[in-house]
This record gives sequence, structure tokens and C-alpha cells, in this order.
Amino acid sequence: MSLKEKIQKLAASNYAEVVEFRNFFHSFPELSFEELQTAAFISSVLDRYQIPHQQKVARTGIVGLIKFRNPDSKTVALRADMDALPVKEANDVDYRSKNEGIMHACGHDAHMACLLGAAKILTSLGDELEGTVKLIFQPSEESYPGGAKIMIKEGALENPVPDSMFGQHVLPQLKSGKVGVRSGKYMASTDEVYITVKGKGGHAATPHLVTDPILISSHIIVALQQVVSRLSKPDTPTVLSFGKIEAAGRNNIIPDQVKLHGTFRTFDEAWRDEAHRKIKDIAVNTAKGMGAKCQVDIFKGYPYLVNDIKLSESFKKYATEYLGKENVVDLDLAMTAEDFAYFSQKVPACFYRLGIRNEEKGITSALHTSTFNIDEKSLETGMGLMAWIAANELSFK
Repeated sequence: MSLKEKIQKLAASNYAEVVEFRNFFHSFPELSFEELQTAAFISSVLDRYQIPHQQKVARTGIVGLIKFRNPDSKTVALRADMDALPVKEANDVDYRSKNEGIMHACGHDAHMACLLGAAKILTSLGDELEGTVKLIFQPSEESYPGGAKIMIKEGALENPVPDSMFGQHVLPQLKSGKVGVRSGKYMASTDEVYITVKGKGGHAATPHLVTDPILISSHIIVALQQVVSRLSKPDTPTVLSFGKIEAAGRNNIIPDQVKLHGTFRTFDEAWRDEAHRKIKDIAVNTAKGMGAKCQVDIFKGYPYLVNDIKLSESFKKYATEYLGKENVVDLDLAMTAEDFAYFSQKVPACFYRLGIRNEEKGITSALHTSTFNIDEKSLETGMGLMAWIAANELSFK
């Protein structure tokens, strides 16, 4: 029996257990840096598998090591994120979230389950492999500053330093059984934009006596669209969107101030800094021209994510061998963001996507929605592929 056949057989035999792992994580989701029960469960499973590991890295993170023959020869790292989102689940399933208002709506429950499954498969291969596999369970991917940056600071990529690193993330647009990847630039940087417009409130029936921050804010939002449509280079993907407006007035009360919350994303660091200045200048000057004051605060978030070109090509080769060419697709640029980008700045890294869509089962909801779910069969694909990637990155006989 070939190594690929062994891994596929082990993935199939461990499938039921990994589904149970995923269901546990989904039932008991925890927010960023609060993944205490999650971490305890992961630690208990690693203990059962006799995999030595370090706990409390970046508060709740875990780093495990699986050593084979000649462990110093090469190291590959596999990463799964742990945190859930402040979303109230609408799914009517047995494993529905028991923590009200919190949900694994981004698939991190599947990521952890797949990594535990891959870990069990790898430990079952014994002396067939040579080198070391580092298991990184990372907290707080969803909240800035993110767990990756802190894990790196606390030594997660040291002793040993990975020669390569892979991150797997579910993708609802991709059918279960398929995977996707993009070489080079893949996911955007992300920054938080906060604008406070300060005017003079009053009665809505006497607008001539007020400096209307609601009207001024609307002009600012419209004016800021030129940052994308006119000031950015056409070949540099850029997004500036506002998702929250706070105006504590009512139908006949104009408030004193309005707060705008938005996000800025792009793929160029020089343009990123320039755009921040443009956003501030446009907002402040628009408000000033209409008799108001404006405060702009922009907080830099995750950098844009770059997949190592050589490693991405290796991934495509491994995935094609394991799943077949028809199940490996090329992905487009994504304006979403990921703090796996911090890992990719330190070691050769590849962040790829696992298909979870199953229209026959009605599993089609997008990430970060209250009806998000996965086709459970994707867990078998995910854990087996991770183990196969690690085996190929190392040496096997």
C-alpha cells in the first residue's frame, strides 16, 4: 500500500472522530483570546495522541511537535485558528452553539478538527517519515492585533524554525472535495477607519440654526469614494467601505456629532500609507468647508498575505496527486484579510482553501453569517490533505 493510500485510509477511519471534534468546537464556541475550553479540549486530545505540546502561547494558543526519524532534518508547520465570532446562530442542528450570541461562523471549528485529524494520521505513520511537524493552534484570528503576531513574538516559529508552513481555510463558494490556491499576493491588508464629525445639533425643524453632522457625514462618505475611483492606481485593488454610522438623534433631533466606522484594504504598502493621508485630508477638509470639525483615526491591521510562489506550486502538485487535477482550482485575489500574513512574512508559507459547499444538502451560506455550515465530508478531505502535504514536505520512504 502506498503512503497516499495509507493516509486516505486513515482519514476515512478517523472521520467519525474528527466530526465529533468539529461538533464539540461548534457547540462551545469562544471569542478571541477567550478560547479556554477550546484549548483545554485540544490539549486533552494531543495528550491522548501522546503529542508533546506547549500551552498558553499568546494566552490560549498551543504549539505541538511530532518528531520522526532525524527530527532536525526539516520542519513543516501546520496552522489552525481557534476563535469564533459574535454571531447568533440560526441553524437548527444538534451541534448548534450553546454559547448564546457566539458562533463558529467562519469555519475555525473545522480548521481545528482537521488539524487534530491530520496529527493523528501523522502519528500513525511512525518511522515512514523523517523530520518534524509543528502543530500551531492559533487564537484570535478575528480580532486585531490577532494571535499570529503574538505567537510569533512568543517563539511559536522557533525551536525549530519551520522550513515551510501551511494554513487551511474553508471556502463556501468551493464545492466539497475541492481545494484552491493562489500563488503570490492573495489576500488584502486591512485597516480600521474611525471618523467623528462634530457639528452643532438642534431641532430638525430649524436646520438654519444647526451645523448638521449627518449631512456633512454623507458628503464625507461620498467624497471618500474618490480614494478608490480616482486616487488609486487602476491596477492596485483597493476597497474603502463604511459599515457603521452612529448618530444619536431622532426624527426631529439633529445630533451634535456623527461617528463613521469603516475599513480600508489594498495590496500595496506605499499606497496604503498614502491612502491613509488622503482619507484624513478629504474628511477633515470636507467637514471644515461645511463649518464642522472632524477627527480621523486609522488603525493599521493585518498586512496583505503573500503565498510563497515555489511553495504554492508544490501545494498544487501535492493536492493534485491526492485529490486529482479536477479538484484543484486557481483562486482570484481576495479583499478579505488574514493574520496568517504575519507567518508568511517570517517563513515560506502557503494559505489555501478547502471547499465545503454542498448544494444538495443546502450548505451554501457565506462566511460570517448566522446560517453558515459545512459539508462534513470536507473534514475527511481536509485532514487527509494536510497529512499528505506534511509527508511530502518532509521525507518519506
